[in-house]
Amino acid sequence: MKERVLITGASSGIGLALAKEFAGNGHSLVLVSPVQNELEDVAWQIQKVYNVDILPMAADLRDQAAPQYLFDQLHGGGVDISILVNNAGLGQKGDFAFAPLQRDVDIIRLNIEAVVRMTKLFLKPMLEINYGRVVNTASVAGFEPGPLLSVYHASKAFVLSFTEALAVELEETGITVTALCPGATDTDFFPKAGMTGAKIFQKGKVMAPAKVAEIAYTAVMRGDPLCVTGAVNKAFVAARRFMTLPAAAKLNKKFYEEVPRAQRRRTRGDVERTYGFHERHHGGIG
Repeated sequence: MKERVLITGASSGIGLALAKEFAGNGHSLVLVSPVQNELEDVAWQIQKVYNVDILPMAADLRDQAAPQYLFDQLHGGGVDISILVNNAGLGQKGDFAFAPLQRDVDIIRLNIEAVVRMTKLFLKPMLEINYGRVVNTASVAGFEPGPLLSVYHASKAFVLSFTEALAVELEETGITVTALCPGATDTDFFPKAGMTGAKIFQKGKVMAPAKVAEIAYTAVMRGDPLCVTGAVNKAFVAARRFMTLPAAAKLNKKFYEEVPRAQRRRTRGDVERTYGFHERHHGGIG
């Protein structure tokens, strides 16, 4: 059996796709998200196809005590984690001045604080054996400011900077650290963030979560410090290096503007369904 992987935000989207990708490559899993019955359903789906151990553990990582609870339960039960995937995250579109403060605080707690807490806890046992992998889901949003998604962009900038710094700190060890930077991906992020009508979703290049996971797995197992998924996203990031920050911010704001309802053609799941990953690799898991 290959290394055991802990994945947060594992009940949907990129987290679920990563769970299937790791399981398809023979890894046992610890799956984390807030709702136990959703996790159990995910575990059942994956176990129908793969002979891997799966432990679902419900925890809301916005709670400061949740990372310590997860670590204590696993460490105390002799469950070693070789690959930590900090994937759980939140976003919300809207003018910062009028967005609910609690939503902004939740984004900071989940996207930043939980990543720091989980990494701090699970890295130390890796250092003791001088082996392990840490994966933090950042975003191409982390490379520049994002008006109408200001706190989300800032949170991903933190994750990107933190991960790249940690990769250098640990480069003389047996531990690799990867910043996963997807672009727009067909997940529940868009409806939950109130963005299914946004130009970036309706008219932009949107990837299937399974394709993101497929690219990510290769990069993680190679030990790449940075993984920007897809040629379009790589070009997008490269182009930003030649733009001023105000220009990049204004361009992002245009991406987040609403497309008139009559002109909308894409709904959540359209890209995911057409990718065909599950039929080719996962025996029909939905």
